[in-house]
Amino acid sequence: MTCHNRHSHFNTLWKGRCVVRAFQASSDLAETVCYTVMPDHVHWVLRLKSDATLSAAVRKAKGITTLNWRALTACDGMLWQSGFYDRALRNDDDLVTLCRYVVANPLRAGLVRSVRDYSLWDAVWI
Repeated sequence: MTCHNRHSHFNTLWKGRCVVRAFQASSDLAETVCYTVMPDHVHWVLRLKSDATLSAAVRKAKGITTLNWRALTACDGMLWQSGFYDRALRNDDDLVTLCRYVVANPLRAGLVRSVRDYSLWDAVWI
């Protein structure tokens, strides 16, 4: 999920936590496997609950994030670009590889020297 015009809306811990709280609030639709909140986009690897759709889960997470972010920042502009990129995984090996990629994103972006130094990620294995 990408921020509107790739603006760095999640450039502080507290702004990024708006996304994390939204993932937690969306747990009725999806189980979070791992995530990383980058300053201008979010990676969210999830398992849908039985009757949920991906669109519904993303819509809920984006909506709750927007409410949290606006309450924190007192800004009312666009937060998200429309749509999202998705990809279905075939097996658990693909899942582990994808989660390693997601968690290492801040490292590849040059934001930190070690993923241990980045606060806005988590994985079910930790």
